Amino acid sequence: MAILIKNGRVVDPANKIDDIQDILIEQSKISRVAQGIKVKAGEIIDATDKVVMPGIIDMHVHLREPGREDKETILTGTSAALKGGITSCLAMPNTQPAIDCAENVRLLRDIIKKTAKANVFIAGAITKARQGQEITDINSLKNEGVLAITDDGSSIDCDELLLEAFKIAKANKVLVICHSEDKLLTRGGVVNLGIVSTCMGLRGITKESEYKRVQRDIQLAKRASASVHIAHISCGESVDIIAKAKQQGLEVTAETAPHYFSLTEEQALGYDTNMKINPPLRSKDDVAAIRQGLKDGIIDVIASDHAPHTENEKDIEFEHAAFGTIGLETELAVAITELVQTETLGWLDLVSKLTTNPARILGLDKGDLSIGKDADIIIVDPYQEWVVSKDTFLSKSRNCAFLGSKLNGVVEYTICNGKIAYKK
Repeated sequence: MAILIKNGRVVDPANKIDDIQDILIEQSKISRVAQGIKVKAGEIIDATDKVVMPGIIDMHVHLREPGREDKETILTGTSAALKGGITSCLAMPNTQPAIDCAENVRLLRDIIKKTAKANVFIAGAITKARQGQEITDINSLKNEGVLAITDDGSSIDCDELLLEAFKIAKANKVLVICHSEDKLLTRGGVVNLGIVSTCMGLRGITKESEYKRVQRDIQLAKRASASVHIAHISCGESVDIIAKAKQQGLEVTAETAPHYFSLTEEQALGYDTNMKINPPLRSKDDVAAIRQGLKDGIIDVIASDHAPHTENEKDIEFEHAAFGTIGLETELAVAITELVQTETLGWLDLVSKLTTNPARILGLDKGDLSIGKDADIIIVDPYQEWVVSKDTFLSKSRNCAFLGSKLNGVVEYTICNGKIAYKK
């Protein structure tokens, strides 16, 4: 069925378009982007006063399946993703079992084929069982279709092991994503080290535990002449290190998550365990530095780091609660509210960090509205205000750091692979 989107503000950084245009979708592909398209179509969508953009590519998502289907499944996670305007996810490998061998990749791929509502791509583990002791068979993971390798949730402590992994990944043209955290420095902390941790009487997490490991990971990638992607950066020092690496011409890219450019450590003062995140919410100065890093292009990508947990894991003492917040359904709205409405980023810059850049980094032929491309498109009302509520989530979990927040930006349509996959 042909779909014609009329009169929307089309924002497509790859083709340098920010203009009122129509888009025609035929046979699941984008066939025309122009003003005043007049054809018969099975579905005509009036996108007047709406933003029409490529579907979001979220390159940091925990879908929990296999093994923790009580938290999330491929089905529920991708349903939530579509509601948030996300048409493609990169699934992290910290499942049970970990995605650390060809057999487990095939297991996950089979679940995706049977149940996924959106595109799901796979990240494999760097080390077996994500234990940081023995490198996985990266070549076989690549042959099974993984786009990246990461021990996300854990950092690899052994320099020589990570260096070897970088070399093998480069030979196999696989991206390495680093969770940069030195647990000898975090020392069992649960919130950012500072006045807030002191007031709460809780162990603090130093910024050094992140930025010193960011620095090490970049240096090891440099030694291997390999590229590296730094996950979920949260502090100003990490931004500075990445900026210097880019100035030196190193192949470094980086991401942050919405909570790091919109929430501060003060939000944890009420002992709300939804504010317990790893890395932790940082200071106001760090939030400002993350926002500036986005504005300056030092931070390439915005990703949700969607981390669903059961109520049993969150509705307990702060010190013992699990780290993480869900984010698939709030990611875009937080970005619109905190970045576009504050004029930190324009629409072209925001959309590039949600679509074009993650596509480029992952080597995906997606993320833009070029003729002939897969029709992964979302239509957003950027002005509509809504309040984040547990009752409206499609995710299986409810642990959201933005509960009760007023946000702007509602996805009205998500078109995935040429079909209307979500409609408000």
